[in-house]
Amino acid sequence: MPNPARKTGIANLPLHYGKVPPWLFGRMCQLAREFVIVMVDEFGVEEVLRRLSDPFWFQALGCVLGYDWHSSGVTTTVCGALKEGTRGMERELGLFIAGGKGRTSRKTPLEIENFGHLLEVNPSLLVYASRMSAKVDNSALQDGYQLYHHVFFFTADGSWTVIQQGMNEVNRYARRYHWLGEKVVDFVCEPQSAICSQAKGEALNLVASESTKARDVIARIATEEKPEKIVGQLNKLKTLTLPRRSHISLDDIHPDRLSKIFLSTYERKPQGFESLLGLQGVGPKTLRALSLISELVYETPVSLRDPASYSFAHGGKDGYPYPVDRKTYDSSVQFLAQALDKAKIGDREKLEAFRRLKAWQ
Repeated sequence: MPNPARKTGIANLPLHYGKVPPWLFGRMCQLAREFVIVMVDEFGVEEVLRRLSDPFWFQALGCVLGYDWHSSGVTTTVCGALKEGTRGMERELGLFIAGGKGRTSRKTPLEIENFGHLLEVNPSLLVYASRMSAKVDNSALQDGYQLYHHVFFFTADGSWTVIQQGMNEVNRYARRYHWLGEKVVDFVCEPQSAICSQAKGEALNLVASESTKARDVIARIATEEKPEKIVGQLNKLKTLTLPRRSHISLDDIHPDRLSKIFLSTYERKPQGFESLLGLQGVGPKTLRALSLISELVYETPVSLRDPASYSFAHGGKDGYPYPVDRKTYDSSVQFLAQALDKAKIGDREKLEAFRRLKAWQ
């Protein structure tokens, strides 16, 4: 079993359409390449993964590269610039990048495997981490955002970070999810470490700590109950007048269409909720149906707590939503200053570098 991971951040961004101009994207790729080279040289590739897993640092990187500070396009464009900018330098940098937006995201497993000859670990472990991070954010955490972007950053020794984004066309926001595979934390129980967003609502949160009993019940239902019994329970529940609760309604669930999935889980006997979640075909509707049975039949409710919280990187000068966090602010400034001081170039070269950056603005 591969090492679990922890999620380190969620960011909500206005949903914007359109494409980045070629003249800008080309420059973003160049600057992203130089930025990664300096980061790896001065701080190591592990620190690059840690920084990318921080939603605020990633957002700041988008500003440095010259993109909108709060657009949903920051995610796709910055990740694309990092991938294109470092293409062909993977062995030298020790940093590999797979995935992308839309259909490209579905090629992530193949791209990981294609780097297999350069890795010190079995690529299947990384493929598992990539697939499970997407499964958790798209199915186990149902917050109204459908994933459409998934980028997997990894090293030769198996360290990794995930940046993925989901779309909610109702409120016209995109939500970004960051994962860091550095610490061993249960995939399906409170994987979040620091979650930040501009919007917060109600979600079917199967990875919340208060959903622990429900996860056990759901796994037991899927493996021990015969498919016809589960379908019968769902059909019975559909005839009842149930309280209207977001993300846990049977309105869009057709029990008969789920019978094949329930037969598969019954025959394959997954060991626990994580194994159940990893089965092909087990998606949001299957988990919503099992969650409803868990709550109404077995009296074991699932958490509806949205794990995102309203937050800013350093606070606001007017005290909203809270006063400026001076310690964190100073830490950010110190990190950037340290990167500049450690750069192996003379003062004149540094000045010229700043002038070149200014010319790109």
